[in-house]
Amino acid sequence: MDKVRIGVIGMGRQGQIHSKNIAYRIPTAELVCASDINMEFVQRIEVENVDLYDDYRKILERDDVDAVVIASSTDTHEQIIKEAAEAGKHIFCEKPIATTLEAIDEVLEVVEKKGVKFMVAFNRRFDPTFKRAREHVENGNVGSPHIINITSRDPAPPHLEYLKVCGGIFFDTTVHDFDMARYLSGDEIVEVYATGNVLVDERIGELGDLDTTMVVLKFESGAVGSINNSRKTGYSYDQRVEVFGSKGCAQAFNERPNQVELTNPEGSHIDVPLYFNIERYPEAFFGEMEAFANAIANNEEPPVTGQDGRIAVVLSMAAKKSYDENRPVRVSEIG
Repeated sequence: MDKVRIGVIGMGRQGQIHSKNIAYRIPTAELVCASDINMEFVQRIEVENVDLYDDYRKILERDDVDAVVIASSTDTHEQIIKEAAEAGKHIFCEKPIATTLEAIDEVLEVVEKKGVKFMVAFNRRFDPTFKRAREHVENGNVGSPHIINITSRDPAPPHLEYLKVCGGIFFDTTVHDFDMARYLSGDEIVEVYATGNVLVDERIGELGDLDTTMVVLKFESGAVGSINNSRKTGYSYDQRVEVFGSKGCAQAFNERPNQVELTNPEGSHIDVPLYFNIERYPEAFFGEMEAFANAIANNEEPPVTGQDGRIAVVLSMAAKKSYDENRPVRVSEIG
């Protein structure tokens, strides 16, 4: 295959990012079309010579489209994945695959039956800094992992309309960190204990959600870990990881606009971290899409599978159950 011909479904913020990466940065891929139910969104595309639609089914009907990127709203993922698989298209999908385990299993069954490649968008695996931390684990530089700590805090809460439909903080935010914990450790999480509160905005609590959480992890190997999340730092995007092991400790710190540190009589001063995920993770967004296109071009399994997507949802469900019941929950209780 000379180039993988791709159509993007859903042209909000994430769809726009993927479209530009496909069109301008990935030699093995070509952007041929895009769709969104809101034509105003799709017409904002910053790529020329691309066919634009207000109905994603027109993309699926095209024989010259090899793969689709699904960046539409969460409630559409399940149906579009099934239809895309039935149409024989390879699929890259933003998380989550679906909102229930039953639906996820049904989707994965269709994908497997049709023999198409399927990749879930856990972009942080492709961040150069986090990849380097993982390499230190793989190369044995930290020895056997003992403790994995992940900090993931947003600069400000999303708007309330988004919070009403995102599924809650464990499914919207912590889900990424569960995948990162598995990725960094190379191990499976077997138990979680979650706690939290509403400390940022009482309106989030009125929606039945939390804005500040801590999840304690136990891994199959015996290692332990923690994930702390907040909807509001008040300063910027706080993204740090640490893997402590029998031989050493790998730490990844916040990325900043520059590496200049000013020291004067008042102290030492550096710029605040990059503001949010668009600024912090451009190379991760590029890396995941490049990996998807290359997996198709080389007929290889994508590096983030449907099962990875399923496991992250199972862990999010376990965390919610743990919080609701105020007890540690074995992952095997969920499925």
